[in-house]
Amino acid sequence: MKSLADLFPDSVHVKDFGMEQADDRLIWERAKQGDLIIVSKDSDFYQRSLLFGYPPKVIWIKRGNCPTRQVEFILRGHFDRIEQFNNDTQSGCLILY
Repeated sequence: MKSLADLFPDSVHVKDFGMEQADDRLIWERAKQGDLIIVSKDSDFYQRSLLFGYPPKVIWIKRGNCPTRQVEFILRGHFDRIEQFNNDTQSGCLILY
């Protein structure tokens, strides 16, 4: 995501892979292969992380329907927690409000 490149320079969007219409299973596998963290407002990835563990790790933005700008604000506000989560070998899911 270009709007978060200053904090998360390696972040990508499913659109960058041409996967905006892909099902969750394919996105999960792509993230797993690429050592990526999935960030989603959708609880499906959270549930998948409970079933299958990680990798990939999942950040669930538990905010319901909100604009992308608000998601960016949430991610920026939790930068330190996200970095800590990324380095934590015991945690597979982080829930942000």
